[in-house]
Amino acid sequence: MLLRQLEYLVALARARHFAKAAQACYVSQPALSEGIRKLEEELGIPLVQRGRRFDGLTPEGERVVLWAQRILADRDAMQGEIQALRVGLSGRLRIGTVPTASTAVALLTQPFCAANPLATVQVFADLRAEDIVNRLRSYELDAAVTYHSSVVAHDFRFVPLYQERYVLLTRRSAPEAGPAEISWEEAAQYPLCLLHPMMQGRQVLDAVFEAVGVSVTPRVETDSIASLFAQVRAGQWASVVPHAWLHVFGVPAGMHAVPLVRPVRTERIGLVLPAREPVSVIGQALIDVADRAGVAAALDRLPD
Repeated sequence: MLLRQLEYLVALARARHFAKAAQACYVSQPALSEGIRKLEEELGIPLVQRGRRFDGLTPEGERVVLWAQRILADRDAMQGEIQALRVGLSGRLRIGTVPTASTAVALLTQPFCAANPLATVQVFADLRAEDIVNRLRSYELDAAVTYHSSVVAHDFRFVPLYQERYVLLTRRSAPEAGPAEISWEEAAQYPLCLLHPMMQGRQVLDAVFEAVGVSVTPRVETDSIASLFAQVRAGQWASVVPHAWLHVFGVPAGMHAVPLVRPVRTERIGLVLPAREPVSVIGQALIDVADRAGVAAALDRLPD
């Protein structure tokens, strides 16, 4: 069995198209098809449902893809560690994040690059929680920053970073500072702009509103935290945003950010990596940075 044959199979599973998979592997389509056929012969099982076009993998093929992804990831991790021993850590760190946690990723990438000048970082922002799980499982990501609740049922390593808290963001309607805090029940009375209901960050908010016995029907929904700020700036809407995003935009002029209480709801946000031993050298380097970065301390205090 050749690693190249496993690469062909993984590429086909990802592209779901023979020509596109061959292009991704920089080979001709006949060469890719022949490599997969030889892999089937060696394993003694059909891996691909063959027709005039790609019709999917067989059940056996789906299982082999999982093993192939793991084997290729271990190959890459071994090469990375050998390279690090020779000349220092290099290669590319691929890190994903849910939209609400993008601030924390920014606090990790700078010290990571400073500590590893030969390495580069590729950030995949605005991923859904389930996308992160799938990409970590298929080794398309080296790490991610997401909610503990979204990965607790999976076999991942979780490194806590901070506790997400929430504020009500509104237009400032008077010169005075306004209330120092506001309840979730009171917040539900505002005309709200919130994240899309399929997003983990929105589901957290819906659970809190339900727990205090109120329902909300936002007039505007979006998949972007930056868009929430823009909608509030327009003047008509209020929004519930993670406190960490105030460290990106501050409290913009003409706006007011009020901590939400009764209850004070928090969500654990952390760094998530595949549970593998040994940890890949680039993954361990990120864990080391996370241990030193002091993300919680940096995000704990609300800006004025």
